[in-house]
Amino acid sequence: MSATPPANPRPPASGPHQHRQVAESFGGDTDRYDRTRPPYPDALVNRIIGASPGHDVLDVGCGTGIEARQFQAAGCSVLGVEPDPRMAEFARRTGVDVDVATFESWDPAGREFDAVIAGTAWHWVDPVAGAAKAARILRPGGRLAPFHHVFEAPPEVTEAQARVYRQVVPDSPFNRAGEPPRSALDLYQPLFAKIADGIRAAASFSEPEQWQFDWERTYTRDEWLDQLPTLGSLTQLAPDKLAQILDGVRAAIDAMGGSFTMAYSTVAVTASRNGVA
Repeated sequence: MSATPPANPRPPASGPHQHRQVAESFGGDTDRYDRTRPPYPDALVNRIIGASPGHDVLDVGCGTGIEARQFQAAGCSVLGVEPDPRMAEFARRTGVDVDVATFESWDPAGREFDAVIAGTAWHWVDPVAGAAKAARILRPGGRLAPFHHVFEAPPEVTEAQARVYRQVVPDSPFNRAGEPPRSALDLYQPLFAKIADGIRAAASFSEPEQWQFDWERTYTRDEWLDQLPTLGSLTQLAPDKLAQILDGVRAAIDAMGGSFTMAYSTVAVTASRNGVA
């Protein structure tokens, strides 16, 4: 299968943490975001908890609290850090304690944690400064574990999305027209390498590892069209342009019978803080 944005919309490759206007665009429809964004595999949550010295978790870029609630359900005490006050307020309403700040500017006020996580959000953090800050707030043996969903739709959906996206927003940095088709995991490897390099630069962690969890989800046409406007490549589009993209994708899914199965890989780039727990 091929993967071309916006079917698998990565942030711009050059310094994504500098693109604050995209990073802070997701709070325009918090209800839709929380309703449609998929949760993370329980196996991932349990492995991070099992590899950490305790249950105090900091969730960087917690958004509406999707992964924070999963870690709470697994017995953890979770504090979120989220730069968008709209997302933070939604998370608070669901029972997540949240500080409003970017991670780089956030004041830990002497607090320490057993794990620092980030659910599809670490690409908005400076990878070197973020890892160094995580090292300062993690207890010895504590785990840094940012993780991302990588998803790959069937070619019919991917190609329809890419085609209509190039027509509607040809100058977007998310467009990758002319590049040879690559798998979604291949497209994400530069991001994972950048995260690992940032961890190494902190000089306070074990050698980073990749943990991969593969799973699938079947979407109806309406479920996928509901989620699409929450993707970073679409959150800032004018309503008329967004409608054109949704119409093109709708036609492609209808031609497939009204539903499709999405292949997901959730990948954590993770390391433990040096020292004895």
